[in-house]
Amino acid sequence: MNNFLKVFTLLIFVGLLVFGLFIFDKDEVEVDLEPKNKELFGTIIKTDNELLTVQDKDNIIYVFKKNNDLISGNNIKIEYKGNLDKNKEIQENEIISYEKVDKNIYLESMFDKYREDALEKLNKMSLDEKIAQIFLVRYPDDGTSVLEKYQFGGYVFYAKDFENKSYDEVKKMISDLQDVSKIPILTAVDEEGGKVVRVSSNPNLVNEPFKSSRELYLEGGFETIKEDTINKSKILFDLGINLNLAPVIDVSINSNDYMYSRSLGEDSSVTSQYAKEVIKASNGLGVSYTLKHFPGYGNNADTHSGEVIDNRSYEDILKNDLPPFEAGIDEGAEAVLVSHNIVNSIDSNNPASLSISVHNLLRNKLHFKGIIITDDLAMGATKDIDGATLKAILSGNDLIITTDYEKSINSVKEAISNKVIDESLIDRLAFRIIAWKYYKKML
Repeated sequence: MNNFLKVFTLLIFVGLLVFGLFIFDKDEVEVDLEPKNKELFGTIIKTDNELLTVQDKDNIIYVFKKNNDLISGNNIKIEYKGNLDKNKEIQENEIISYEKVDKNIYLESMFDKYREDALEKLNKMSLDEKIAQIFLVRYPDDGTSVLEKYQFGGYVFYAKDFENKSYDEVKKMISDLQDVSKIPILTAVDEEGGKVVRVSSNPNLVNEPFKSSRELYLEGGFETIKEDTINKSKILFDLGINLNLAPVIDVSINSNDYMYSRSLGEDSSVTSQYAKEVIKASNGLGVSYTLKHFPGYGNNADTHSGEVIDNRSYEDILKNDLPPFEAGIDEGAEAVLVSHNIVNSIDSNNPASLSISVHNLLRNKLHFKGIIITDDLAMGATKDIDGATLKAILSGNDLIITTDYEKSINSVKEAISNKVIDESLIDRLAFRIIAWKYYKKML
């Protein structure tokens, strides 16, 4: 009897299955299983005959093959199939349609609290003033008169700018600059300690040069590093300096590496803790600290001299180099500086500072919503690249360090005039710098 019931149940099941297949519309099955079209809202930041560069609200940049007549500045909705690849330079998705929209694509940042204040300030600025705001310029000998004319976002100072000056003379030098600037400027130095010191190279300003991170760590661990960061910040702030292009959080444990003497000299885990401690100690002291050199310098040569190729694997960079940046960002770092190394596993065609893929990695994987700064474009690795300033802007940087400010500014104005980029892109970048200045209580 039990066997009869089993056979009977099986026959009913098979019958229902056959009946279901018979009445089910096969075409309907295929439609339901087909991947649905997806949408991307963004702003066109560059267009040419073949490519369309779009940035979404999360600061991620995508480049599509162009088949439309949309222009830079347009806010658009792109309908596409498949998945976008944030690590690819050019997307290969099938584009169903492009549609211009009125929706404002607002760039998210960690300074959103000051959005209305920054927009109000931005709306009162000329195009020239907005362009100048995105440049951190190497301080020239006639710095005050140049600033009065150009109204830069800021100056970066080197040891020669402090040489033989008294404490009061430095304070007056910086105060005079702020007096001629319509919007308070960023005043930056590379005060890393050890091999790279600017302010503390002058014994009139600091009794002895600040020690390197490695010296401090070996001397007293993170407690000594914390004390040094606080002391350094107070001195810099009192002089009028509000941005330190440090700490170096590159992971280097080989004494033969170019970056070893400027690094902590410890593994990824210890370097990550170092990043956290410096950012935590500096919070609220008036000086912003900058994590560098993204995505990690590794064992590479000096980019001051010329082109440098980083051949490490992507997996190695993810495992060893990104954690210190992630740790510093999680602690509230406001700025990250990007290196000029060509990182083959991420983008074999461009220095990291000019690479969309590298910036997307920082924005997407590490969720960084602060200010991205280039290393100096006058360095050997980038000085001979045509259109480096424009490439730096279009790859996702907010603040460009430059020495040849006239060439840089003119290249941006020319790109706007030729409709390669739209003024709205400069608005977006200048807005972020101004919002940052509100966040820093400079405004």
